[in-house]
Amino acid sequence: MAWKTGSRNEKVMSEINITPFTDVMLVLLVIFMVTTPLIMAGSFKVKLPKAVSAGAEEGKGAIVSINEAGAISVNNRPVEMEGLAAALSDEFKRSGKTVIIRADGNVRHSVIVKVLDIARLSGAERLSIAAENVRTK
Repeated sequence: MAWKTGSRNEKVMSEINITPFTDVMLVLLVIFMVTTPLIMAGSFKVKLPKAVSAGAEEGKGAIVSINEAGAISVNNRPVEMEGLAAALSDEFKRSGKTVIIRADGNVRHSVIVKVLDIARLSGAERLSIAAENVRTK
């Protein structure tokens, strides 16, 4: 749209106001930043096995999740088995050298052993296996 400035020279103002466009883009950016972690966390389902003596692990470390299909994630970031050592090494630089394995109850034992072996070779000092706490009555 062209606007007249009201002067006698009758100059046409041809600039586009991008402020509304910038506002819309910032709102979309915030929406994506808020919803992406929720989508990622909800898409990786792990049904932990039950144990009476399960306790809470204290401290920080890398949480390796393995779902029933055998897909692996490190702190909610999907990785392949081949890239697990590199992902764990990166996590060890940020936090302690503790690895907590959250494996679905139906995951093959050989997969868990392989993940434990890779974690130990990557420099893990403490290894834990997560379980759902079942309280006795």
